[in-house]
Amino acid sequence: MSEAFGSEPFWVVALKATLIFVILVVYTLFNIWFERRVVARMQHRVGPNVHGPFGLLQSLADGVKLALKEDLIVKAADKIVYVLAPILATIPAFLAWAVMPFGPEVRIPFTDTVTPLQLTDMPVAVLYVLAVTSIGVYGIVLAGWSSGSTYALLGGLRSSAQVISYEVAMGLSFVTVFLYAGTMSTSEIVAAQADLWYFVPLLPSFVVYVIAMVGETNRAPFDLPEAEGELVGGFHTEYSSLKFALFFLAEYINMVTVSALATTLFLGGWRAPFGLAQVWESANSGYWPVLWFLGKTLGFIFVFIWLRGTLPRMRYDQFMAFGWKILIPVSLAWIFVVIVLRKAVLDGSVDASVVDWAGVAVALALLAVIALRRNKPTPPRPDPATGSAADGYPVPLRYEEKEEVA
Repeated sequence: MSEAFGSEPFWVVALKATLIFVILVVYTLFNIWFERRVVARMQHRVGPNVHGPFGLLQSLADGVKLALKEDLIVKAADKIVYVLAPILATIPAFLAWAVMPFGPEVRIPFTDTVTPLQLTDMPVAVLYVLAVTSIGVYGIVLAGWSSGSTYALLGGLRSSAQVISYEVAMGLSFVTVFLYAGTMSTSEIVAAQADLWYFVPLLPSFVVYVIAMVGETNRAPFDLPEAEGELVGGFHTEYSSLKFALFFLAEYINMVTVSALATTLFLGGWRAPFGLAQVWESANSGYWPVLWFLGKTLGFIFVFIWLRGTLPRMRYDQFMAFGWKILIPVSLAWIFVVIVLRKAVLDGSVDASVVDWAGVAVALALLAVIALRRNKPTPPRPDPATGSAADGYPVPLRYEEKEEVA
């Protein structure tokens, strides 16, 4: 961890904080356009292509439109909490980026000041990110409660249960990274991946984290707090204008946050892709690492979009069971395996490559369990005469079965 953190001039800290804010806002506008274009191509449509070159200004036009729309507050709302909820959901999304490393130490142009491309760092930086992002769910819960709407309240309750469930699995996936790196500092974790990125030896943790981060950000197929078919939009049903735009902004920044955390912990952070540093000496110096860092996060954003355009929404009971009965037990078992193998490697009784192969084996087993659960046989359809399945429990009838009974 650099000694510059905590001792830099105020103008350097203010400059880096401003640049992080600008990068996140511009990146969010780009990601919204990127998602609409990618989904359009998946559905054989064109997507935004009118405002600006390639439609790049469409997101900005939508943001201005939302800000200028009439701001409504429903009559049954608790007005103070109703207004504060979107602010509480948005601010933590920005705060999490205080410890994200964008690159190594560089010289600020037109000055002699050398500073790390990171606002600050601390010995428990990863825990700080978990703590800050957990606060954002309070904004969602309070938005659902303060709206005075049944559907919004159900969306807020779903979100709280969802975040609690999948944040446990997410936190457990970090434990093995801490065991390997010997630290919780984000900059030191990136430095520890100079020779080998952690997604290779810790593949099961990487798979669990990728699944958990989709659930943590309420994205499809885990967007149950916003299920339009059940909750008419969920927790933000009663929001409009700028307050709705803040929820929209928080969701997309949270997507980038979890993507940046995955990049930092498992994909070498700002380090250049495999092999590039060997043929280009300056790949990991100067401002080039910022490009590698943002490129890796964009890869995760594409995964978010790919899942949204491919998978249908899960049932809520399936979603909760998947987190508690599969992800958490697998994470606990994998932590035990890593502790035993890591101790054996340090003692010299086991070669380090054994840990890599163990990670691949556990990851394949996890994917096999997920595939088997998806291919479970469907339960028997009900008897049209009685409306009950073979086990005696009443279940709804299909439309054609209702016609037969009539």
